Amino acid sequence: MDIEYVAKLARLKLTDKEKEKFGKQLGDILKYVEKLGQLDTEKIQPTAHILPIKNVWREDKVKPSLGRDAVERNMPRRHNGFYQVPPVIE
Repeated sequence: MDIEYVAKLARLKLTDKEKEKFGKQLGDILKYVEKLGQLDTEKIQPTAHILPIKNVWREDKVKPSLGRDAVERNMPRRHNGFYQVPPVIE
């Protein structure tokens, strides 16, 4: 039943053979997760990531931006100072 529900959510059509195969795989996964739930994690500090992470971004610096004329020179088409793009509605 779970396999049919998940397949429906994913909009998949499964054969009976596939349902049986994926049902066994899902059962194996759930048994393993249940086994992990039995571990004693009382003294383990919660973490968001197993590796230390640091910010490697550059520092923001204020600098002059392009002028309107320079930007408009790069526009393939413009109308009243705005980018003009083709419609995407079919």
